[in-house]
Amino acid sequence: MTSSSTVLVIDDELRSREALQRVLSDEFDVICVSKAKEAEGVLDGELVQVILCDHRMAGENGVDFLKRARVAWPDPIRIIISGYTESEDIIAGVNEAGIYQYITKPWEPEKLIASVRDAAQLYRYQKEVGAGLDNKPAAEVLNEQIATRRRKEQRLFEFSRIIHHPESPVAPVVALARKATEYDISVLITGASGTGKELLARAIHYGSNRADKPFVVQNCGALPDELLESELFGCKKGAYTGAYQDRVGLFELANGGSIFLDEIGETSAAFQVRLLRVLQEGEIRPLGAQRQRKVNVRLIAATNRSLEDEVAAGRFRRDLYYRIAAFPIHLPPLCERPRDIELIAMRILVDVNRNFKRGVKGFAAETLARLASYHWPGNVRELHNEIQRMVTLSENDAPLPPNLLSPRILAPRSMNGHAVADRILKTRVEALEREMIEEALRRFDGNISRASEDLGLSRVGLRNKIERYGVERDLRDDDE
Repeated sequence: MTSSSTVLVIDDELRSREALQRVLSDEFDVICVSKAKEAEGVLDGELVQVILCDHRMAGENGVDFLKRARVAWPDPIRIIISGYTESEDIIAGVNEAGIYQYITKPWEPEKLIASVRDAAQLYRYQKEVGAGLDNKPAAEVLNEQIATRRRKEQRLFEFSRIIHHPESPVAPVVALARKATEYDISVLITGASGTGKELLARAIHYGSNRADKPFVVQNCGALPDELLESELFGCKKGAYTGAYQDRVGLFELANGGSIFLDEIGETSAAFQVRLLRVLQEGEIRPLGAQRQRKVNVRLIAATNRSLEDEVAAGRFRRDLYYRIAAFPIHLPPLCERPRDIELIAMRILVDVNRNFKRGVKGFAAETLARLASYHWPGNVRELHNEIQRMVTLSENDAPLPPNLLSPRILAPRSMNGHAVADRILKTRVEALEREMIEEALRRFDGNISRASEDLGLSRVGLRNKIERYGVERDLRDDDE
């Protein structure tokens, strides 16, 4: 590959442009623009071999621009990038836009480079033979690419990929989550940040009968109401300031599949009303639209808050809580999973070795002991960052020594003593609580109402604890 191949990148997000330029600039001449209008000026004045265009942009979307580019500048090979693989407008526009390849986000650098390299090679071949090859794949080919990607994701997110010791408190959680795959029921996953709520949500989706349909994700705490509604339900052009074009919402993109709403406890009361109606009616109405649209979507929600406490405080709607918490699952923090830490650390090291092109051969015994004794307030995410840091600092591929650990982890163990003691106390309290619940259910022959009254809990609270502890017993909810 020579450096004479020029790639035009069109993306309205600065970070995306910077990432694409960083990855491609070693092998290609890269020109980055943020708007279709700017791209037209480049195509008029530069010899461009490959156009790499994001689909969801302010103003004209990627497919529409590439349709025009095919007519005005037919020679460059056209590639589109998007994070939404099921968008019907992309699939329908493939033939008309003459799109050579469709790349999904998040893209892998090696595969992206290979795709652009192949596109540049196709451009040169077309020039050599003196004919414009029809480089568009048929829509059915694109659909097959999407199906292949989903099959790959199904393998990546199997329950067997959730790493834990057989006696870990995560074992009953996984068993409970497997039950959720058998029925089309809303799931609420609770747990601290970094415990793997999205990973569990994906396992539930890909283990269900919706596995061949879309799985889409939205963090509800990241956007104000208006933008969040636009992302989830869609909008018409001009519905609000900044709505430059019609937008397909995530609920519509997820039709037939599942939608994962992370940090649902961060939503406002006004948004909760809108979401409740969508879940009750199975219909969405894009902002600015006059008509409702039917959707068939399974909801999996997650939060690091106690929604029961939020309901009691009046910050979360009780009716919405009962709608989304039909099947509650609680993920324990890493500090309650000391036997899992070594297994998870080894798995993370495999991934870090691959990404960093290293061959670090495990951890020294003292390093593992330090990792196991630390309380990990950031959970698996913090452990991942720590291992990345250690590999970066290591100068050879020998097992990682303890001196590469961060100072907070190397602190004398007595400083972590309170966290360890708290963990032990919590484990014992939970064991006692489970024993009391099981004993009460035995005495009242599985009657939830009577057992909850005897224990001083609400029926909803008792059911949540039964699910959390994986208590298996025939249950009934009456006053006989």
